[in-house]
Amino acid sequence: MLDSFEAPIQACIIGSTGGIGAALVDALSESARVETVYALSRTGASHPSSKVHSLTFDFLDETSIMAAAETLREVGAFDLIIVATGLLQGDGIAPEKNMRALDLDAMRTSFDVNTFGPALTAKHFLPLLRRDTKAVFAALSARVGSISDNRLGGWYAYRASKAALNMMLKTLSIEVARRFKNQIIIGLHPGTVDTDLSRPFQSQVPNGKLFTPDYSAAKLLTVMDQVSVSDTGQHFAWDGEPIPF
Repeated sequence: MLDSFEAPIQACIIGSTGGIGAALVDALSESARVETVYALSRTGASHPSSKVHSLTFDFLDETSIMAAAETLREVGAFDLIIVATGLLQGDGIAPEKNMRALDLDAMRTSFDVNTFGPALTAKHFLPLLRRDTKAVFAALSARVGSISDNRLGGWYAYRASKAALNMMLKTLSIEVARRFKNQIIIGLHPGTVDTDLSRPFQSQVPNGKLFTPDYSAAKLLTVMDQVSVSDTGQHFAWDGEPIPF
């Protein structure tokens, strides 16, 4: 795993207590090529592996983002930084079935979590990526954020906030590529994963298409291992297939 990266690998997972984030931390901590994993979450929950170092982090608070970045700056350069966060439903928010369900506060919250938080995290964490060899900054996006692939409608705020995230990542990739040729910035679609985010909608998932967090995490790490600098700015599904914007 992660053979395209130069070992020993140093990784950072933001949103490390969510279903996919926790599975990514587990998978990385079990890899012989990974030396250290920094796991950032609001709770700062500990992990049984001695490789994992937990930090408290609120990516909706730029002061917290800056403080975490300053702490990690002393650690050294990172090979892999993954933003494993997202909001589809909960706390009074649900995917809209039609335009009558649009609500300003709910839309703002969706953009805060799915777009603005990852963008501000990139602002402060991209300078932590190593520059001398392959390094990846990835954020969890979603296939439904593809404008050209939207055939069903609905889910306005989630679709729009993930589409905006894709644009943020694409724009960041262009700026970064001008200075740092080894850094890769991508969006990742994890598939439909058995987590709290998808639970209310799992009855509609075809057989064999509901993934465990461990399975999805392993697939996403494989994608990150396979991408090269020519792929920067793109959005990939869990199976490595590019998703059109």
